[in-house]
Amino acid sequence: MKADEVKVCVLRMEGTNCEQETFDAFRRLGADPEFVHLKQLEGRDTLAGENRSLDDYQILMFPGGFSAGDYVRAGAIFAARMKASSGRDLARFIDEGKAVGGFCNGFQIMVELGILPAFDSAMSEHPEAVLHANDSGRFECRPTLLKHVNRGKCAWTGKLEENEIRLIPSAHAEGKFMLPAERERGLYERLFDEDRIVFRYSDPSGDVEAPYPYNPNGSKFNIAGITNDGGNVFGLMPHPERVFFRNTHPDWYRRRVGPEEGDGRKIFESVLEYVMKRF
Repeated sequence: MKADEVKVCVLRMEGTNCEQETFDAFRRLGADPEFVHLKQLEGRDTLAGENRSLDDYQILMFPGGFSAGDYVRAGAIFAARMKASSGRDLARFIDEGKAVGGFCNGFQIMVELGILPAFDSAMSEHPEAVLHANDSGRFECRPTLLKHVNRGKCAWTGKLEENEIRLIPSAHAEGKFMLPAERERGLYERLFDEDRIVFRYSDPSGDVEAPYPYNPNGSKFNIAGITNDGGNVFGLMPHPERVFFRNTHPDWYRRRVGPEEGDGRKIFESVLEYVMKRF
């Protein structure tokens, strides 16, 4: 499969606001992204366009933002609607090895859907984790350093070296990754043992136990992003789509850098390469 044959579904609804940057990242790499409203997957009459099926795509993206105003819980309404209308299709999409990604609110949606951490199936019946309110009690919008700790399972970071540090900005109020207290020890062990942890917050030296402000939300073990057992489903709290180019980094003016490759680009390149090889 060539890059221009890879179809990307950038799924949106009321309140999402990072879909354009996500769309542009894939388009700049030669893929064929499309904005798809949730109503189009639900088969409802809508001005958004013709109905769509997940079968038409190889990559599904849940963009950031504040879907449905983050009422109830962040991502909960988006997830509930999608699970009711397209849950079986989504589980099949994942089982077929197609790629699913979500950043910030997208990660929250994926956890609510049960497709992450997804310990025992493509989609759990109930959420198995939560992205809780930041320990600071406020919205954290800051540059964050992420250490890539995945040993090779995640299809979304195949072009990154293990232990390299990338600057990926955060912008969230509910990003503290937590597992059920009564089972957390065993479940965290599974995440580490099964190579499910992809990124951890770090300081410039690579210390993945660095506290706030390096860890912006208080997530245990500084976990910033995880993958499923198959490596094709990836959720990340920070926003790689916002640093596709070097001149969108926060230090761009001081360093007088131009539009060279930013620290988020390799994530999109990695998943595109994975899909082109697999399908």
